[in-house]
Amino acid sequence: MTLLATPAPRPQLPPLCVFQRTMEFGRGVFMMGVVNITPDSFSDGGHFLEHSSAIEHGLRLWEAGADILDIGGESTRPGADPVSVCEEIARVVPVIKALSQRCDAWISVDTYKAEVARAAVEAGAHLVNDISGLGFDDEMASTVADLECGLILMHIRKTPKTMQRDISYDDLIGEISSYFHTRVRRAVDAGVEPSRIILDPGIGFGKTRTQNYQLLRELSAFTAHGHPLLIGTSRKSFIGAVVNRPAPGRVWGTAATVACGIFAGADIVRVHDVREMSDVVRVSEAICAFPQTDNTQDTSTQDPPGEPNSTVDETDRI
Repeated sequence: MTLLATPAPRPQLPPLCVFQRTMEFGRGVFMMGVVNITPDSFSDGGHFLEHSSAIEHGLRLWEAGADILDIGGESTRPGADPVSVCEEIARVVPVIKALSQRCDAWISVDTYKAEVARAAVEAGAHLVNDISGLGFDDEMASTVADLECGLILMHIRKTPKTMQRDISYDDLIGEISSYFHTRVRRAVDAGVEPSRIILDPGIGFGKTRTQNYQLLRELSAFTAHGHPLLIGTSRKSFIGAVVNRPAPGRVWGTAATVACGIFAGADIVRVHDVREMSDVVRVSEAICAFPQTDNTQDTSTQDPPGEPNSTVDETDRI
């Protein structure tokens, strides 16, 4: 029998250990829930600008199944303008502090500014999610090394303000791989522990619609770097261009990208709609034959609740 498609091979990765917490890869996929404390994010800008609403939103995402909460105080949508360090700290630190006290989710801060990263980690964040891959702030690498936190390195060309202008690559996968090699080396040379580094190919950041879909198909090429892979496809415009829906209506288009991304090797998926994507992730894990966790078991030979001695075929129940 010929298999038409098989999941991408996953390298054995060391656990990510920070602040007496451990994230083990290879046993399942982690969900990162998005908490934007901004007036202008492309999908939910202004919805959670008040600290209280952002905190409650983060708690809802955690209760829905988010393993990581990604807290951001500056929009990085195409064309976005930067905000000051003081404004960004004022937005994210109270939310991080409250969430770190009220739930046990991992917390990441979505920032490319070293001062914001330091304030966020001191408030309770475990990871720094740098969309610039250490490219916008020369102090970021040494700051992360000093903080001994986790680091997400994302690929981007130019800045959020200009990244969608004049997009061209001679070799998309090769150029991003070269970028990862350089940025990982920069982090390690500054003192960042390699096992604390996560890579993100930057889907939607300085890529065309065609290139974004190529990244999903060929994501497994980046497993050779030996670091966990994160993808952030949720509600983005390359999905909207296909389904012709505004951002809040792209949930099921997002689901397709999440499933394909996991099949291609993603270890972490960054999403807005955690409750809906939870089912997508769990089924994708089953397709990829991840080890079953303690709270799952094979019940395919058992009768469903309320249907003793049922003779209905499993396919009919679906």
